Amino acid sequence: MTLTLNLPPELEEYLAQQAQQQGLSVEAYTLQILTAHILPKEKKIKLVNLLQSWINEDDDAEQKETGEYLIQALDEDRLSNRQLFPVELKGVTW
Repeated sequence: MTLTLNLPPELEEYLAQQAQQQGLSVEAYTLQILTAHILPKEKKIKLVNLLQSWINEDDDAEQKETGEYLIQALDEDRLSNRQLFPVELKGVTW
């Protein structure tokens, strides 16, 4: 795809200087900048959509069971006898 941009002189000069420092043409350097800026955003959007789909799943029972298992495992795997998640504080602090 060919794209023609009318850049302000300062930006054009900056791109030319940076491209020269990198040993690239202005076009190649500009493409590198655009790729580095756009692709991470695209990946972030895909990740957010995946996480949201997990949140939207209607499997509350499995989530509750997993949460209870994690709490139990954390309480059992402690050096002291003091529970990290005491039953009497359920619903109060956690």
